[in-house]
Amino acid sequence: MGSDYAENLTKKMGEILDYLRSQGCPKQIHAAVILGSGLGEYTEALELSHSIPYSEIPSFPQSTVEGHSGALIFGELQGHTIMAFSGRFHFYEGYGIDETVIPVRLTHALGASKLLISNAAGGINLSYKVGDLMVIDHIIRPHRRMMQQSTRWHWNMKNYADLAFSVATELGLSVHRGNYLYVFGPNYETKAEIHAYRAMGGDAVGMSTAAELMEAARLGLPAVGVSLITNAAAGITGQALNHDEVKEAANARKEDFARLVSRLILEDRV
Repeated sequence: MGSDYAENLTKKMGEILDYLRSQGCPKQIHAAVILGSGLGEYTEALELSHSIPYSEIPSFPQSTVEGHSGALIFGELQGHTIMAFSGRFHFYEGYGIDETVIPVRLTHALGASKLLISNAAGGINLSYKVGDLMVIDHIIRPHRRMMQQSTRWHWNMKNYADLAFSVATELGLSVHRGNYLYVFGPNYETKAEIHAYRAMGGDAVGMSTAAELMEAARLGLPAVGVSLITNAAAGITGQALNHDEVKEAANARKEDFARLVSRLILEDRV
């Protein structure tokens, strides 16, 4: 079954690439960015050349989550060809881990030199506030039900995380550096769970990104994850969690987020 599954994924990637070529999309890109909940407006920073709904791309997963527009976008940023995924795929939507990392594999197949991965996350660290940015330093997986972590993870990711933190500081942006705790979702965490996750060393909690960063490491693709703290996790404020918080926080920090992403894309120190 394993070999058949691998062959099927290889076939899917071939169909995706063939379709993109048939649409005249770039055959080579400089960088790619995966845009999390509420962060899709970053594409306004690009001089767009192609925007293709995921639903039109053969064998491509579909994004079903509010705040994810579901489109593959190509554009230019100061002469560099950029690919943006406006919407991502989650394990809780019924996709296998290998399907959730198709954007990473596509980025690698198109020869990108770097990948930026963003997400909306809940703040576990009591010093974090809604609207804060956090560069991901480490992934915590309490359930361990995920692809095997690449041995390249630490050395392959650390340099880019160091750079992202430095660039944010140079831009005058207040940014944290912390541990991203991955959960399956789709439900928000309980107060008891958040207490346990904080004891594990988690600074922020979310339902994506972990598998994408690990796949990038496996492929040898420099990647960095940036979390936007869009809500305080359960039990911190005493208020119920809702998706409107995500959109409000993303809208408030969209300009700072765009500045950081664009600078990292153009940065040649990776």
